[in-house]
Parts: sequence; C-alpha cells; structure tokens
Amino acid sequence: MPTDDLPETFHVTTDEQLRALSNLTRHRIMAVLRFEPATITQIAGRVGLAKGSSSYHVRLLERAGLVKVVRTRKVRGVTERYYAMAAQSLVLPDPGEGGPDVLMRHAVADLEAAPADGERHVRMAHLRLTDEQFAELGERLQALADEYRKLSDPSLPDASLVFALFHPTRHEQAEGGAK
Repeated sequence: MPTDDLPETFHVTTDEQLRALSNLTRHRIMAVLRFEPATITQIAGRVGLAKGSSSYHVRLLERAGLVKVVRTRKVRGVTERYYAMAAQSLVLPDPGEGGPDVLMRHAVADLEAAPADGERHVRMAHLRLTDEQFAELGERLQALADEYRKLSDPSLPDASLVFALFHPTRHEQAEGGAK
C-alpha cells in the first residue's frame, strides 16, 4: 500500500507537534510508518509495545497532525485503521542556540539500541571549509539522502541515515571571546 500520494514535506511548527516527536517511542512509531501504512497491531508488534500503549502514542501523533488514517477495512466486524506519516519527510525548526536537536538524540538512541554485531558506518570528520564549500557539502548530503530515499524499497530491512553539518562553538566563543 504505497504512500506516494502524500505531500513531500511536513513542517513541524507547533509545540504540540514538537512534544509529540520528542518522545523516543513515538519517534520509533514514525519510523515504522516511514515507508508503508500500518495498523495499531502491526505498529505494536514492530515497536515491541502493548496494543493499548501503541494506540495511545498513535493518537497523540494523529492529534498533532503527524500521522493520519489512510485506509480502513472491516475485519470480523471491527474497523481496522491503517496509519501513515502525514508527509514523506518532516522538517523540524532549528533547535536554537544550545538547544538539543531531538532527531540527533533519537538517532543516537536508535544507534545504541541497534544490534552490536550488525553492519554500521559511523564516522565523525572535522573539516575546515569556506562558506561556499560548507553550503555545497550540505546540498550534496541532502541530495544524496533524497536520492537513496527514492530508491528505498519497503520490503527491505530499515536503514537509518543521520548527518549533521554544523559549525561547533569554538572554545574562545564559549568563554565570551577571551583567548
């Protein structure tokens, strides 16, 4: 059941939406819904939750407008709802100076929870770039992520790609400009 007809992006703008996304369980539910719709039972099984807990978290995401029902069907007299993300990708506001980025915190938690014997590619590189090089690298990373997202096949195992390109605070900036 493809979700190609969903909008390309959803801009997270409200405190309710940010609170909904700040929870690791709801982040993992969103990951389940990334490529294909799922029922509460399917979500609960994939995330390892009781159906009641899964339902609670999905309702919060739905109220915040982050997920929606994309299909229903009757099964033995009960209406089964299939949920999907409200868009193919989410755009979060800048966390602001000193504010932790919720996606990075969740990505680290997911990495820590991933099987240690699984294949991983984790790297940190410190670069010195001109403003133009910095902008170009950011655009290339976005384009590469978009290219591979379009190649994604829901029948294959999940893989997560997270990157952060930023200018860290220099030691003298953190201490008020003293050298």
